[in-house]
Amino acid sequence: MTPSSPIYMDHNATTPLAEAVADRMTAVLREEFGNPSSVHHFGQRAKSVVDEARSAVAELIGGDPSEVIFTSGGTESDNFALRGAAEALEPSGRRHLVSSGIEHEAVLNTLKALARRGWQTTLMPVGATGLVTAEGLTAALTDQTAVVSIMHANNEIGTIQPVAELTRLAKARGAVVHTDAVQTAGKIPLNVKALGVDLLSISAHKFYGPKGVGALWVRRGLRLLPFMTGGKQERGRRSGTENVAAIAGMGVAARLAMAKMAEEASRLASLRDRLEQRILQAVPGTAINGDPDTRVPNTSNISFDRVEAESLLIALDLEGVAVSTGSACSSGSLEPSHVLRAMGVGDELAHSSIRFGFGRFTTKEQVDYAIDHVIAAVKRLRELSPLYEMVQEGIDLSTVNWQGGH
Repeated sequence: MTPSSPIYMDHNATTPLAEAVADRMTAVLREEFGNPSSVHHFGQRAKSVVDEARSAVAELIGGDPSEVIFTSGGTESDNFALRGAAEALEPSGRRHLVSSGIEHEAVLNTLKALARRGWQTTLMPVGATGLVTAEGLTAALTDQTAVVSIMHANNEIGTIQPVAELTRLAKARGAVVHTDAVQTAGKIPLNVKALGVDLLSISAHKFYGPKGVGALWVRRGLRLLPFMTGGKQERGRRSGTENVAAIAGMGVAARLAMAKMAEEASRLASLRDRLEQRILQAVPGTAINGDPDTRVPNTSNISFDRVEAESLLIALDLEGVAVSTGSACSSGSLEPSHVLRAMGVGDELAHSSIRFGFGRFTTKEQVDYAIDHVIAAVKRLRELSPLYEMVQEGIDLSTVNWQGGH
């Protein structure tokens, strides 16, 4: 029996809009139509809306409102941070960029674009749990390193990186440090001063705000070249008339996240652990991907040996449970997850991994429903797989003659 309404367990991809956010955005759309750059009454009212949201976002990450630049989302913030910092440092002769092999494609593809323009890039390896080590960063750094970019938590496995420790090492070599905190903002405490970074990216739709709006925090005094030219908005760093309603929604989402963060983190971790414990106990050939101890509370990535992830995803969707095989930005790709491959997970298991992302509206009853249907779907899919049956019989697949049997 399917649930009365579909169960959403893909909160890493996006989150539903909070009711208070929608209400605030609707009011702003109707009443605050002025351009924030205009000096008259209507413009100044719109500007006050933007300023109020800027203060809320700054408080969420422990920064100062003057250091917050509104963008269109996490991808733009990552691009702005990497391109702006690298180009600002170009006259110094520093043309080396360092990151990890498990970053979001917004970082990885920006590094590739800069590499085509002459920058050298180094992607650090990660361990089996997805952690970047101090030793790995030390080996990657040179006197020419301009920017180091390490995500705060991974979007596929949830592993939290030791950003503060890594930042100290990078700054000791004179590098600017950026962190993509899209998956941690609003979920766990986040303080830019404690992390020690120079640049930090966040996106509203990951914590119940609207899509199409995000922010880049820029440490006061850091030189950053704008990568989009135009007017003088956002203190001359990000041209274009501000999306006032979306920015207002992001501000409300930030306030809501701060009010509920500690309680919600504990609740989600409990639901995540419940799902993992029951599935791992009931289903042989399963494993958790990522660091089981150091990760965001809402994320679980599980490999199901000899089960094709897309088939499992579809089977669950037919039962009213929405999950993911990884980053929504890479959906449709036939390639295995670059995150899991960087961790040393083989292609077969990487193709057999499902991400569960819990959120504010996830209940224990929904988790139990999902668990039951995961167990049933895996059993059914394995029964249909001749490969799994052969493995169960102890047959070494490497000895199989695929032309004429075994």
